[in-house]
Amino acid sequence: MLQLFRYKNLLFVVLIQWLIYYAIITPILNKYGLTPIMPTTYFWLIVMATVLITAGSYVVNDYFDIKIDQINRPESVIVGNTISKKASMNIYRILTALGVLVGLIVSFMLKNSSLGFVFIVVPGMMWFYSSSYKRQFLVGNIIVALCCALSVLVVLVAESGFLTAYYGDLIRQTPVLQELFRWVSAYAAFAFALTLIREIVKDIEDLEGDRQMECRTLPIVWGEKKALITASVLLGVCTFTVFVIDWLFIEMPKGSLFLDLLSPANIFIIFFAIFLTVGWSSKSKQRYSRLSLILKLLMFIGILYSLVFYYLFAKTYQLTMFGLFKVV
Repeated sequence: MLQLFRYKNLLFVVLIQWLIYYAIITPILNKYGLTPIMPTTYFWLIVMATVLITAGSYVVNDYFDIKIDQINRPESVIVGNTISKKASMNIYRILTALGVLVGLIVSFMLKNSSLGFVFIVVPGMMWFYSSSYKRQFLVGNIIVALCCALSVLVVLVAESGFLTAYYGDLIRQTPVLQELFRWVSAYAAFAFALTLIREIVKDIEDLEGDRQMECRTLPIVWGEKKALITASVLLGVCTFTVFVIDWLFIEMPKGSLFLDLLSPANIFIIFFAIFLTVGWSSKSKQRYSRLSLILKLLMFIGILYSLVFYYLFAKTYQLTMFGLFKVV
């Protein structure tokens, strides 16, 4: 039953939002002698709302994908087997309604209309994605990638609302908000790009079932080879962009040789090389499952890099990490 909600993915969502708040937003505020203003309760309510909406999206996606999944992965079909279609739709409605309700309550209490907008728009986007857009050329892929990016940004949207309400125009006269949005937006862009690439790879993996159901995904319209080329090029562009930002524009203090070797640029280059090797040297259909796993690992390591960021930031500005110890 837990597999219906993709509980591992939900735990990853919690980890992402926790790290964005405590390993990115917090140290940047500490650098300017500030601390996060949003109460911990509100933070966890936002996480809860995100998780509920995400879980509901997985359920409704399985509801609409029964026939496709019976072709692509019949052994993992839950809706229609373990649980009825009617029950799954009721579960979707309950999860989504609770997620939207919690999100709107937090938005109302914070008087943050932007936050409320996110919690209304995302469930709507995911409904139309599952029912229609995922079968259209690139539209569904972009919607999923955008929703993933919003799950990163939503925490900052809430905190920036608190900062603006507390400090007023004074906070806008400082570089605090600009630096916060620059760093968090970089992680959101990273999440968007890798999710988009992974969605393309998943479409190639699901080619047989999607074709029988007359979908218009990228690999069906352009062909399997051109779709893989597109995914490879996008990852290459992403790798080059990270390299440029990491080495030319980000004034980030350097740590030990070990930490320097684990820079975002080096990590992307390594994974890009592995992606190309697996994608173009193997002829097995299982290679797409491996490519999807490679992208998952890259996303996981990428978000964990926020801890390295926190360490280097704390070392440079003499900050206390997580309120526990000071880096010297």
